[in-house]
Amino acid sequence: MSARVYLDWNATAPLGEDARAAMLAAMDVAGNPSSVHGEGRSARKLVENARETVAALVGAQARNVIFTSGGTEANVLALTPHVTDGKDTRTRETLLCSALEHPSVGLAGRFNASQVVTLACQPSGKADLAELEARVSEYGKSGAGFLVSLMHANNETGVVPPVAEAAAIVHAAGGLLHVDAVQSAGKIPCDIGALGADLLTITAHKIGGPKGVGALIKARESLTVNAIFNGGGQERGTRGGTENVTGIAGFGAAAVAARANLASYGQNLAGLRDYFEASLRAIDERTVVFGESADARLPNTSLFAVPGVKAETALIAMDLAGFAVSSGSACSSGKVSASHVLKAMGVSDELGACAIRLSTGPTTTRAEIESFLAAWSRHVATLSKERRGIAA
Repeated sequence: MSARVYLDWNATAPLGEDARAAMLAAMDVAGNPSSVHGEGRSARKLVENARETVAALVGAQARNVIFTSGGTEANVLALTPHVTDGKDTRTRETLLCSALEHPSVGLAGRFNASQVVTLACQPSGKADLAELEARVSEYGKSGAGFLVSLMHANNETGVVPPVAEAAAIVHAAGGLLHVDAVQSAGKIPCDIGALGADLLTITAHKIGGPKGVGALIKARESLTVNAIFNGGGQERGTRGGTENVTGIAGFGAAAVAARANLASYGQNLAGLRDYFEASLRAIDERTVVFGESADARLPNTSLFAVPGVKAETALIAMDLAGFAVSSGSACSSGKVSASHVLKAMGVSDELGACAIRLSTGPTTTRAEIESFLAAWSRHVATLSKERRGIAA
């Protein structure tokens, strides 16, 4: 192929034109946003305008947006025993999270390992709400403080669990809920109130903004988390350090575009995903699509495998053919390793080692999907011939 085809949007989305333009304009603003002179006020205006548009993307209030260096920092900022809510100043003695979470949640943030309860999940890739309810009811009866963290959409399978139902369970027992919405914001409706989230994480580079900037968003002003970085009191004392004005400006512009395009995003990409998965099975009927039995999935995500077609070999072959895909999360230092998500779903190590994730975006075309399918078909056929040759 003469041109490469990018099919790894869940790892990072290409920088949008609106975000690029906003960042270039911000680079010409010299002031520090904490300075009181005109230049400082100009920088502050960029930050606060972005705060408004990022908040609007998830139905929040601007004053409750805390800018961070990305999703991982936002998750770690949220996951602390010292989350208070007005007069409820209890220490959160326990963190409950599913076995499906991103490593920045699975590694427990600022909780000790002894304070973490890992919830089982269903084979469909959803957290087990029955187990959640059984666990949190114990804390509710004892009056102990606890925090629950759940993804809004899984970054590997695209499965969307019933977060609002989980929120009702958590709140009935007196707990707080943090939702990692890094993969869902801008792809499906992601309203902090409708979800019932107390704390919500999003990041810019998944929605066409720059890498290196994200946000932790509070449902109400009464919620507080203790800072990781102390310094000059920025972000209302929650995140010290001069704000990344250029990145934040790009984030704000990307949020505006994502909100405007939300309805068409799902309509266009769900059909493309379904066509792709049906075509995979036409190529090889043994194809497994992980999470397809779930009630809801992201419209742009397919995690699939053909038994015996190893992901490590397939990624190299597809890359050489001009296609960027992945084996799952991109947060493992470039390694092709076993997926903890598939393990939690009960998938065998042998099949999990064959998992390939293809994720699309607003500019992905059917022609690009068809060209990938042709390359995939050739790869599977080649391996099949090689196996027959060895068997002979």
